[in-house]
Amino acid sequence: MSFFANAKSALHDFTTDIKKEVGIIENAIEEERHSHTHLGEECHSLHIHHQNNRFHSFAPPRTGNDAKWFVDGCGYFWAVSIAIEEARESIWILDWWLSPELYLRRPPSQNEDYRIDRMLLAAAKRGVKVNVIVYKEVAAVLTLCSEHTKHALELHPNIAVFRHPDHTPSGQVLESEIISSIKNFSFKSLKLADIPSDTFKALYGVNNDVILYWAHHEKLCLIDGNIAFMGGLDLCFGRWDTNSHPAADAHPTDVSQAVFPGQDFNNARVYDFEDVTNWENNKLDRTKNGRMGWSDLSICLRGPVVEDLRAHFVQRWNFIYGEKYDVRKDERYHNLTLDNIPDGYYHPDGKNVHHLSRDITNRDAEDPDPQSNYHPHRFHLPGGSGSIFDRVRTGFSDMSREYNGYGEQHPSGMSIQLVRSCTRWSHGVSTEHSIANAYIEIIHNSQHFIYIENQFFITATDDIQHPVRNKIGAAIAERIMRAYENGEKWKMIVCMPAVPAFAGDLHAEDSLGTRAIMEYQYAGVCRGAHSIMGAVQKAGVPNAKEYIRFYNLRNYDRINAGSAMSQAEQASGVNYESARREHDDLVGAGYDGRGEGTRAMQGQEAQSYDKYQQAGAQVSDGSKYDSVAECYMDDGPSIKDIPWSGSEEDEFNAFVSEELYIHSKILIADDRVVICGSANLNDRSQIGYHDSEIAVIIEDPTPIDSMMNHQPYQASKFAASLRRQLFRKHLGLLPHQDFTKPDANFMPLNKDPNAYDWGSPADMLVRDPLSREFTNLWNGTAQVNTEVFSKAFHCVPADNVRDWKQYESFFQDLFVSPSKKDDKVQIPPKYEYGHVVKEEFPGGVRELKEWLDRVRGTLVDMPLLFMDGVDFAEEGLKLNALTDAVYT
Repeated sequence: MSFFANAKSALHDFTTDIKKEVGIIENAIEEERHSHTHLGEECHSLHIHHQNNRFHSFAPPRTGNDAKWFVDGCGYFWAVSIAIEEARESIWILDWWLSPELYLRRPPSQNEDYRIDRMLLAAAKRGVKVNVIVYKEVAAVLTLCSEHTKHALELHPNIAVFRHPDHTPSGQVLESEIISSIKNFSFKSLKLADIPSDTFKALYGVNNDVILYWAHHEKLCLIDGNIAFMGGLDLCFGRWDTNSHPAADAHPTDVSQAVFPGQDFNNARVYDFEDVTNWENNKLDRTKNGRMGWSDLSICLRGPVVEDLRAHFVQRWNFIYGEKYDVRKDERYHNLTLDNIPDGYYHPDGKNVHHLSRDITNRDAEDPDPQSNYHPHRFHLPGGSGSIFDRVRTGFSDMSREYNGYGEQHPSGMSIQLVRSCTRWSHGVSTEHSIANAYIEIIHNSQHFIYIENQFFITATDDIQHPVRNKIGAAIAERIMRAYENGEKWKMIVCMPAVPAFAGDLHAEDSLGTRAIMEYQYAGVCRGAHSIMGAVQKAGVPNAKEYIRFYNLRNYDRINAGSAMSQAEQASGVNYESARREHDDLVGAGYDGRGEGTRAMQGQEAQSYDKYQQAGAQVSDGSKYDSVAECYMDDGPSIKDIPWSGSEEDEFNAFVSEELYIHSKILIADDRVVICGSANLNDRSQIGYHDSEIAVIIEDPTPIDSMMNHQPYQASKFAASLRRQLFRKHLGLLPHQDFTKPDANFMPLNKDPNAYDWGSPADMLVRDPLSREFTNLWNGTAQVNTEVFSKAFHCVPADNVRDWKQYESFFQDLFVSPSKKDDKVQIPPKYEYGHVVKEEFPGGVRELKEWLDRVRGTLVDMPLLFMDGVDFAEEGLKLNALTDAVYT
């Protein structure tokens, strides 16, 4: 056997040993095995923070609630701005990232009072108490700059900001410790248990006060204790978007119409958020680059469930206060209390919680006393008479009366239950993974179909898929097998990002993490005998795609950088980007404190914006379209009819495409039940002791006449309208959204309910998700869009790229510079990333537009064959077995 073969074999054995030992150590650290997050397994006595609450949540289902959905950030942020503006007592915020300079209404030049830091300061001045908790990032890894968030917001005694958790040692120090320790062991004698336990505890997120990798990921805004906003949207840069997701933001005759100021114009596939404390260092040139669209959703809630969200916030706040802030001499920092605590919370002595304080919160973190009278409920999945789908089996008419999880019925109002992922490091409580429990049971008990839209899809069907632990995949595979065996018409549709992180060139060294995530996703979806598709096919299902299919989103736009921009630049003597940057400073789009609506800049450069504006006002723009995103929406113009002011070569260069980044975290079952929150479908969000998350399970008893598999069917109003809105958006069956004209879907719940055009022609097209007509429309749209984007932009991932050689010829040779990073002379790539491959269109721009005119909406097929010929995550990934849990 050759030296290389011996080395490869040794490395394989080494990696196997590492994975085995890491699994043992992780179980020891957590003091519990979490493989029970799947069908037929039990939670044990370490899960002590519940009574008989459904899904082992700390709180039971609550009745008499209202909920409203917001698809994409435009309407959602407008509604939040109204609620903040009208707040009179308190504003409580949980966020992964909060950007103080975020504009909740657009364009910024016309809405300077609606920047979030200004709104919170105004609220504080009128007596509102503002409490904010943000994730304190690992600075070496993320650029969120939570320190800036704290300093920018704490400008008034009524505003208090907590950053959590603290991180030591640094990632670099930790990696160095691990590697130096490993060098002292041979492959065959390696026992990771011999490495200092503190090193591994830190690696896996627990080392006294050290939380290295896991994050606070919730998104929550509570106003005056009676209205709540939550879901997938952080109050941060890069999240505001409309339903047509324009990628272009160049306005050659009027720079003040810029929609995305400063770092808010972002395409992480080109440059991720970098040096965010100096917004002017944003490297994206808007005359050449498009932004990455952001597809997301959040909800507004009112009713008893808001009390549970308040209790959750108080628990978190008081835990962090006791851990970190009680020693600081600042009057704004103190414990929070709740006057009215709803029934149903677990207390360690077996009684309901009567008050939430630091003492009570910390007691939850203690291990259960085996001598106590409390005996935890053994929770089986699926679970007993309290199953969420019991009513579905007996008929939808039962939903006209509310069910609270204990068998009692209540009139009117939605049943909503708060579920969580949290543990000692994040919340001061024993591990809770009620979100995972809810996903598994609802999938298991679904009768007709499941729709999932999520940023990630990492799951397992078997323990052999270590390090992936959550078994949502097992529930999916079991449901497919049962549907096949029983001859049922059942299916699942999943929408997720094509690239679930942000790497532009997947072959680059700094894309290893992205490739690892993609490898885990493909392993869970379709590769190997233990993937979902592999498992069901092994069980005898002839074609898994009849039951489950995966899709991505992608869009295109045209940057208005034609002759009108050239004329304005020549007449003013000012480069467009210089004028735009000064505009961004004038509306206070940066972290450096300049702007604030005044002319802070001095000298000749300060006049750039005015000069350009004066010149632009005298220029006639023949195109009249600063974005063409409306062309693929309902009743939008044909791209073939959109004029262009400039040369054909310039117009070729003006078209850009990018994946539309899916950030939603939603499950809709049978058009009757909705799970919505912050939790991704991966271990980080689902298993409880990694990232902290919240979600709600919504059951609306309001019936809607619908169809399911060509048969009359009674759906739930909330679930059905949300699912149809999402489907229509992806298919281009919604009109282009005008963000300057707010309607009912821009209002918080206490102002207006959702507006939805039931029975319209477009609505009827998506009414029955199991019909042949809908399936043909959905799959046909995805197929055509995929074909067009692949030809025009050579985007990857793609099914025709199955190894690195094909990757190079299809993508890398066109869009990646052949130069090395340290070469003194950098050779530019043939095409800028995301632009049209011109040789595909010998007929010129006219031929390109004929192809683009076929695009409807943003739906595309997920390329399940991409790189199936190689292990594209392992190449160059140093010691991935030690860090693989980070990617899952």
